[in-house]
Amino acid sequence: MNNELHSLRVNSDRMRAAFDELAQIGATGDGGINRPTFNEAHLAARAWFREQIENSGLEFSTDGAGNHSAVLSFDQPKTLLLGSHLDSVPAGGRFDGALGVMAAFEVLKTIRDAGLKLKFNLEAMDFTDEEGTLVGMIGSGALAGRLHRDLLQNPRGGRQALVEGMKRAGLTEEDILRVARPQESLAGYLEVHIEQGKRLERAGIDIGIVSAIVGIWSYRLSFIGRADHAGTTTMEDRRDASLGSSAFTLAAREIVMNDFPNCVANVGHMEFAPGAFNIVPARVDVRLEFRSPDEEEFKQLDAALLERARQEARRFGLELEVEFLGKHSPALMSDQVQSLFGESCHALGLSHMSLISGAGHDGQSFDGLFPVGMIFVPSKDGASHSAREFTEWTDCVNGANVLLQTTLKLAM
Repeated sequence: MNNELHSLRVNSDRMRAAFDELAQIGATGDGGINRPTFNEAHLAARAWFREQIENSGLEFSTDGAGNHSAVLSFDQPKTLLLGSHLDSVPAGGRFDGALGVMAAFEVLKTIRDAGLKLKFNLEAMDFTDEEGTLVGMIGSGALAGRLHRDLLQNPRGGRQALVEGMKRAGLTEEDILRVARPQESLAGYLEVHIEQGKRLERAGIDIGIVSAIVGIWSYRLSFIGRADHAGTTTMEDRRDASLGSSAFTLAAREIVMNDFPNCVANVGHMEFAPGAFNIVPARVDVRLEFRSPDEEEFKQLDAALLERARQEARRFGLELEVEFLGKHSPALMSDQVQSLFGESCHALGLSHMSLISGAGHDGQSFDGLFPVGMIFVPSKDGASHSAREFTEWTDCVNGANVLLQTTLKLAM
């Protein structure tokens, strides 16, 4: 690239104004947002994004999975995707996902304003349901042709919630399953995201270049015992489902910490039935999720956790029902894109380091299809999925400029 292109930067004030306006949609009053997929605020954010795209003079596009895009066309056969997501976890933060969409949108406007001609079309995307409120990565998975019907029939968020959400968004199952794009039409995918951890902040590093995204597996484990009177049934006569579920939760932590130090496991929800003070629990449903950057290690951890669940059920005289809720395999980032990110950081005078992403992201939907790359910017105190989530605006702009320069390196 020539020196003029090397000096090209995003418009920080314009990007900030859009980001701050978006953050008011679904705002919770404590600095956070509440925009789970297809709730009223999420749909309002998408309507706002469409209005912003149309007002900017860029082309607006949507598909059967509800993905929303700003398009900068150069009449080329291939498109380079940039973006992230506008949905949030319940009571989440305003940077997660939204920064990536606004940075991608700003990159397109900056390139358009500079009058450049690229060898790829550009598309700044807001993908559907990245956070997994309903299924998880509906939009990117559908676009990649990797969203299967069985995931829609048995979604992690419950079938009824999915059906009602699709109705609010004006989507159908058949439309979602028809949006896959030809692999040869896509040149790659780039994303900027907050780190959601403390590694960059602790190291005093500006940019994290992601080398891999962990895979995520999830289950519903049901420990089944017998309801009895909590006052008249002796402790030794009980088949208390809470004991098996609680013992398993503690054991899962020990298994990961002792034998799988590169992995994590989480029990995020336990539902007791009948759920009364004076009744011994007859059933406890446990929602288990675990993550690993390595596929073989994933299989080993899966076997270890399920076997321990069976052991704890037997120990307390319980039955165990296991329901698989879905998986996203680990994804390696493109070596070429990682190298270009490094070159962009060097040109911008930004320090950088290589990181594995412990969170799932849309980019893993495209693993093996075309080059995928991702960068992180620092998170204050590592907070995320919380109103405490915060990234200094200077860091946000740094990420957007690395995204811009890397887009130019790939597409010029």
